[in-house]
Amino acid sequence: MNAHLPHLATPATTSTIPPIKLQDIRVHCAACSLHQLCLPMGLAEADMDKLDSIIGRRRRIKRDDALYRMGEPFTNLYAIRVGHFKTSQTNSIGQQHITGFQMAGELLGMDAIGSNAHHCEAIALEDSEVCEIPFNSLEHLFGEVPTLLSHFHRIMSREINREQNVMLLLGSMRADQKFAAFLVNLSSRYAARGYSATRFQLRMSREEIGGYLGLTIESVSRLLSKFKKLELLSVGQRDIELLQLLTLKSIAAGTDHCA
Repeated sequence: MNAHLPHLATPATTSTIPPIKLQDIRVHCAACSLHQLCLPMGLAEADMDKLDSIIGRRRRIKRDDALYRMGEPFTNLYAIRVGHFKTSQTNSIGQQHITGFQMAGELLGMDAIGSNAHHCEAIALEDSEVCEIPFNSLEHLFGEVPTLLSHFHRIMSREINREQNVMLLLGSMRADQKFAAFLVNLSSRYAARGYSATRFQLRMSREEIGGYLGLTIESVSRLLSKFKKLELLSVGQRDIELLQLLTLKSIAAGTDHCA
């Protein structure tokens, strides 16, 4: 089963990696296996080199450490190379709400572009690695590479749509729909990265899943047991296999109901 699971980050420290140099091993955008999911999608090689030149460093973030906190000044976007993150907000009375889970090939930090300060915090769910993209440098590059600006707009549009879908998820769906939609979403995102669409690990805890879906940890546990009893999935600790993906999609869409 492990052969089908997403790549695990190697153990890491809190130290940072020096600025990327093109003459080095060339672990940069053009050589990255996830480049089609990140900013360089569709760029010519010369334009990729321009983007490479502004990337300041790669950072390794240990599990449970913060990439950034609420209120911190905005300077960089972060492209996730390895690992998983959760983003969350804390209200005035100290209640935390998880706003999303992010994985390799996705960008973090776009929430801060308008205000120059982060509106959420990003915490590593496992030892992870990101590429820092200084936003001032990126803005200058937009003027030189219009294709890059167009793609960035598409990324922002996708994030807005994702937030709208989350609002719909939390506001109008039954608990079983929410959980099915969550699993189907993970399935599609892993498939886009070349991993199995039906066998993967849940990097987040049941409590974190509940915090995202607006459910209690007991509700998440009951739904896991219910879906397992209905043979929609099998689960062992955090390893999960979706046995009836089409049925899960129907439940998420509201066209099928759990017995």
